[in-house]
Amino acid sequence: MRRTLLPLDTGVNRLRCYHLAMQPDHQETPLTGDQRARVAVLLGREPRGLRAIPVVDEHDDPLVIRVASVIDDKPFPTLYWLVGAELCLRIDRLEAAGWIARLQGRVDASTALQMAMNDDHARHREERSRFLSDAERQLLSEKGMRAALDERGIGGISEPTRIRCLHTWYATHLVTPNTIGQLVEELLAEGEYLATD
Repeated sequence: MRRTLLPLDTGVNRLRCYHLAMQPDHQETPLTGDQRARVAVLLGREPRGLRAIPVVDEHDDPLVIRVASVIDDKPFPTLYWLVGAELCLRIDRLEAAGWIARLQGRVDASTALQMAMNDDHARHREERSRFLSDAERQLLSEKGMRAALDERGIGGISEPTRIRCLHTWYATHLVTPNTIGQLVEELLAEGEYLATD
């Protein structure tokens, strides 16, 4: 799988990975042992269900990972995880500065933002569905667990106009742009909104 290189030294990443897996001729390259080990270091644990590293920085260090939507025979709706240490820290600081509540206030006051988020979730559900194998679909159907994926959007969110976590929105945004990820990107670019240590 080709991956997007994102230069962190320019502040906010501007290049995008419009997910190559959506293309009919897509072939995913198996992850190497070194790649898996690096993700484990970034996560602080062995990654469960790791499938791909769709976004990396200029040093080929993972920024976003994609995990399986079925792990240990159970649905796992969070498809993309932000693992880049610098980006995670910057978004931690946004959250510490109260930006989830502030952005949620903007969403609550805007029908346009709410509609855009609904569209983002719908696109994400379609994308996540394309990664499911026939065996995973069958397992979820047999166990009556399809709703856990069919009814949940970005980050496993069941309330489509709730933000909950900036990390999951931004991880997804770096793969397929979305509304909240764009707002986070603007905050990261301005920098003045970040809480300090």
